[in-house]
Amino acid sequence: MNLTNSFNNSSSALTAQRLRMDIISSNIANAETTRGKLVDGEWIPYQRKVVITEAGGQPSFDKVFQSKLSNRSVGNGVKVTQIVEDQSPFKRVYQPSHPDANEEGFVYMPNVDILKEMVDMISATRSYEANVTALNASKSMFMKALEIGR
Repeated sequence: MNLTNSFNNSSSALTAQRLRMDIISSNIANAETTRGKLVDGEWIPYQRKVVITEAGGQPSFDKVFQSKLSNRSVGNGVKVTQIVEDQSPFKRVYQPSHPDANEEGFVYMPNVDILKEMVDMISATRSYEANVTALNASKSMFMKALEIGR
């Protein structure tokens, strides 16, 4: 068994949660951005982005076999597979004085819901904290194991 597997798993999860918090921060910062992307000569609002994560994947038979031969284990960890744009519709707000208002006075605003983003941020923060706790527990166990040899 490889003693650093727990470190590898926790560190990959920390990296994934940090990226998730960065994307959520970007969504919050652009919650009022009506000119997010220029498409066919027309500005469209910022689209909310979402991070897709999954387990590090099932290792192949060859990797597992080689790891058992060399007496080490294969850790999966967490990996970010993609960052996708949320396809929910934009909010339509009546603001005739807005520079981006159409002929009827409506402005299309980003599909970012601040409440949903804050819930996601709390979830990402708690996940990050849980992985730091797991990392510290592993470190503590290793230190205690080293003290046995004294």
